[in-house]
Amino acid sequence: MPFYDFQSYLRALESAGELHRTQVEIDPALEMTEIARRAIKEGKPALLVEHPKGSSYPLVINHYASEKRIELALGKHPEQIGRELIHFLEQVFPPTLKAVLDNKSTIKQFLKARTKQVASGFSQEIVGTPDLDALPIQVCWQGDGGRFITYGQVITYHPVTGRRNIGVYRMHVFDKATTGMHWQIQKGGGFHYYYAEKLGKEFELAVALGTSPALTFATVAALPEGIDEAMFAGFLQNKRIEFTKGKSISINIPAQAEFILEGIVPPKERRMEGPFGDHFGHYSAASEFPVFHLKAITHRRNPIYPATVVGKPPMEDKFLGNATQQMLGPLIKLIHKEVTDIWAYYEAGFHNLLVAAIEQRYQKEAIKAALGMMGTDQLSLTKCMILVSAGVDVKDWHAVLREIRDNFDPHYDFIMIPKVPLDTLDFTSYKMNLGSKMIIDATKKPGRDLRFKIQDSSQESKLKSLISNLKSSDRRIIDVNLVDDTLLLVKVESPLNHSGSNSTSKEIVERLVALSELSSLKIIAAVSEDVNIQDKENYIWGVFTRFDCERDVVFSEQKLAGISPIYRGVMGIDATWKPGYPEPLVMNEEIVKRVDEKWGKIWK
Repeated sequence: MPFYDFQSYLRALESAGELHRTQVEIDPALEMTEIARRAIKEGKPALLVEHPKGSSYPLVINHYASEKRIELALGKHPEQIGRELIHFLEQVFPPTLKAVLDNKSTIKQFLKARTKQVASGFSQEIVGTPDLDALPIQVCWQGDGGRFITYGQVITYHPVTGRRNIGVYRMHVFDKATTGMHWQIQKGGGFHYYYAEKLGKEFELAVALGTSPALTFATVAALPEGIDEAMFAGFLQNKRIEFTKGKSISINIPAQAEFILEGIVPPKERRMEGPFGDHFGHYSAASEFPVFHLKAITHRRNPIYPATVVGKPPMEDKFLGNATQQMLGPLIKLIHKEVTDIWAYYEAGFHNLLVAAIEQRYQKEAIKAALGMMGTDQLSLTKCMILVSAGVDVKDWHAVLREIRDNFDPHYDFIMIPKVPLDTLDFTSYKMNLGSKMIIDATKKPGRDLRFKIQDSSQESKLKSLISNLKSSDRRIIDVNLVDDTLLLVKVESPLNHSGSNSTSKEIVERLVALSELSSLKIIAAVSEDVNIQDKENYIWGVFTRFDCERDVVFSEQKLAGISPIYRGVMGIDATWKPGYPEPLVMNEEIVKRVDEKWGKIWK
């Protein structure tokens, strides 16, 4: 059954054994992060902290941090929702009487997507003056710039058209009544503010904390610009989302939420926001962002504060992100008929690595599809796109690597796109919102014989012997791992720890791709000491969050033909941590010890 408010969902979690209550006092500053991170690693249920330190409001965390919780929240598997949605849209466009009759239940569900205006709701049972100090707001990582609201669903309206947008943006708490508003590139709320600022208007908005699961999922989903998240939520829960007029602002706000923060963002005001430990597993740097001034806080009686933590995977965003792409991924077929499946890898922060399966009906149609997707809404922030043939499981990383092994020749199948918009959180180009992208075409090409293949078992034995001896050939190489005869991972020691070598990590990569004995490989990637290259989840994170395509990718042979680059041989990637990069997220030992002492008591 669907849940129309947050606490009914939490009660269902508890009944299903997916939520645990604790009376142990937990500090939202750092302790909560360490507990949430460990709980996911150990498969623990969501945690309702009845007495968070410094606040009288209970706090819940990890409430969407498992596939079972996701399915319970949505009432069905998200892949089923995706199949039903694409089937319906393909059936009724263009509309026919038969299509309408065959899809009456889904059409009724769409009609319930319209929002409903009501006189009041329990989100306004208590109306108070702004006091963010009363809420159990987190300090997630020790290098953060302060406390951050992490699950705020920001409701904005376009100042000209009146179209609504709801998005989750982190909010740096400056004082009791002021926060930052981290509108990243390509975000709907940021677009609305852009137009308000052009008009010189104060921009009213509201922030909902703790809404129905459907509204939360619609908020985090990468819907196309202009699609109302509240309407999509109504479709998901088969019931209209109720809105009511704000108490101190003129816009409409969700009538059922745990908390509502009302206020305005003035034009032309900026304040330094951050740093913040983000879902790329590193700190995003402090920068100037718009400022949110609260005018009122309303809430239901006995509210519960929702919290989440992002960082090095896996975290709760893994499950939310996977669910939303399972629901909405199939819709790409409506725009690009040749695309049969897509999958963004949570291990790389989603935007850094996307695999797309293509039914290639003519030569290079896969490249045409890739370029089209890289210009489509949130997909435009994709950094590395790998193309495989229809029928390949895009979620299976090893299957993807095998397609690269068998079908990728950089001379024909590699495209670099320099100096383009990039995810705000990507730090590898050293320029916020700008960087480079790349496309690897690993689709099958009839009639093509690849240049490099292992011919027999003795050649394979020689290759593996050479790889195993790489550590002795360079004292900075401390571990190696060959994955699917395709990707050679090389862990290198930091120059700060090895005074006996002056070589840079990029020089090591350049030397390795030039070795004729390694010419049968397709990719060689160097990573830093903190990356476990024997663990798939960790090495995907370690590789794809730490290189700039234009600066850190090399080939055995590369030259210019006129102004066009030519690439041949093995691709090398210097994915080591570099000076100027923000630090990776690591919890300090004092907090780890404090959580060690509380751990057994928490889960009694």
